[in-house]
Amino acid sequence: MRAELSIVIPTLDAAEGLAHSLPALAEGLQEGLIRELIISDGGSLDATLRIAEEAGALVVTGCASRGGQLGRGAEAAGGAWLLFLHADTVLPGGWAELVRAQMEEGRPAFFGLQFDAAGFAPACVAVWANLRSWLFHLPYGDQGLLISRSEYDAVGGYPDIVLMEDVAIARALGRRLQRLPGKVTTSAARYRRAGWLRRGARNIVLLMRYLMGARPEDLARRY
Repeated sequence: MRAELSIVIPTLDAAEGLAHSLPALAEGLQEGLIRELIISDGGSLDATLRIAEEAGALVVTGCASRGGQLGRGAEAAGGAWLLFLHADTVLPGGWAELVRAQMEEGRPAFFGLQFDAAGFAPACVAVWANLRSWLFHLPYGDQGLLISRSEYDAVGGYPDIVLMEDVAIARALGRRLQRLPGKVTTSAARYRRAGWLRRGARNIVLLMRYLMGARPEDLARRY
């Protein structure tokens, strides 16, 4: 019997992120959990595709739109379960056991979040992210999404939009979403460049505008 889990990662010039995140997938291979790794690329010009090929990934390509890339990756996946990850998100040790148990539970799930940075600001942003996903059932894509193929298809999958595709599918799943015990580690690079307070505030404003009906294309210009 083939492994049940397909891992889908959207990429765009993500060589640096993949160099950190792909080694953590070895645990799933050793446990016989991973059926395939799918890299859905949006036109990378760096070493992303070379790294993907060296990792034995199935590569699908298309326009750079995270929702569209995730959707194309899902279409190419053959597993009964899908785990969507960002390229700069590193799974925690013991993740394979947690995912296998959740697959037996049968419900979609996401991980808790922490950053690859220490200090008060990273901790505060991570606390907000974990509260948002727990209280409002709105995890972002950097927390991963584990979902069965049947449920993914039932809610219509990821919409082909440039931003907020993670919020859209989370809203469709609603209270079905559960939080897994572990925490993924995601890159703090965007926050370092923009400033923790400015970036955090901008993300909250973008979320509120989206929930109030703003078009993702307009929000992406502010992202």
